Formats: sequence, C-alpha cells, structure tokens
Amino acid sequence: MSTPQTGHPAPDFTCVTDGRGELTLSELRGNYVVLYFYPKDDTPGCTKEACGFNENLQEFKNLNAEIIGVSKDNIAKHDKFKEKYGLNFVLISDEDGTVCEKYGTWVEKNMYGRKYMGIERATFLINPDGTIAKIWRKVKVKGHVDEVKSEIENLKKAA
Repeated sequence: MSTPQTGHPAPDFTCVTDGRGELTLSELRGNYVVLYFYPKDDTPGCTKEACGFNENLQEFKNLNAEIIGVSKDNIAKHDKFKEKYGLNFVLISDEDGTVCEKYGTWVEKNMYGRKYMGIERATFLINPDGTIAKIWRKVKVKGHVDEVKSEIENLKKAA
C-alpha cells in the first residue's frame, strides 16, 4: 500500500471508536481533521501528546478542526485512557491495522538494536475537502500541538 501524499485524497475508513461508536472519515468533510497516530495508550509520550491536544481542544474547535487519535489499542483501553486523563476527542481502535496500513504508519522500528513492527507517531492534517494538507512523520511530541494549530491557522488565512 502506498503512503498518502500531501494534496491527495485522504484514504477513507470506518472504524469503531471509544464508547463503542463508529466513525467514517468522509462524514467529517467540511471540517479540518487532525488524524494523529500514536503507539500506545497511557504511555508517557502518547499521554503527553493526547493531553496536549485535549488542552487545546476548544482552540481547535474554534478553527473548525476535529481531533482523532488512532492506535491499535482496543476500545476498553481507549475508554480507560480517556477517562483517566479526561480526553474529550475521539480515539479510534485500529486493532487489525487497516487504517495504519492505509496511512503508511505501520512501520519497522528499532529500539536498542531490536527490530519490531509498530505505529509510527505521525499526524495527517486533512482539509475540509478531504485532501491531505500536511503530513508530519516521526513526530516529536514537544511543540507538535502548537505546530498543527499554527498550520490550520495559516491555511484558514490563505483560504
């Protein structure tokens, strides 16, 4: 599967979400969508990233942007993660890896010389028309939320 590129349509999907809901990406057209992939619920980097988006949630809503987190954790883990940190945005359970494959975020990783497959921390900013506006790969958590917010502000100014 090829990795999506900036300017191309964002691959559509329907997934189970926290709270046992369901989300289809194309149903969010008309809004910016911040689709961020993270390795695992309730780990230090993933928690910091999720809390960063959550703390800025109203500002993202004011920019007409939806935040969606994606990991391979199951719904029960997502529900616990959201409750523990008071997260108020959607988390998608991609247990079978379909969404990760579509977005090219299921990659070989290397830690202390050990190679394994895992989710690359990445963010896809999707335009209201469903095309990809910007892609961040191998995201460093510090400053990332502000960078995404600034990108949406710049896109809105240019529109």
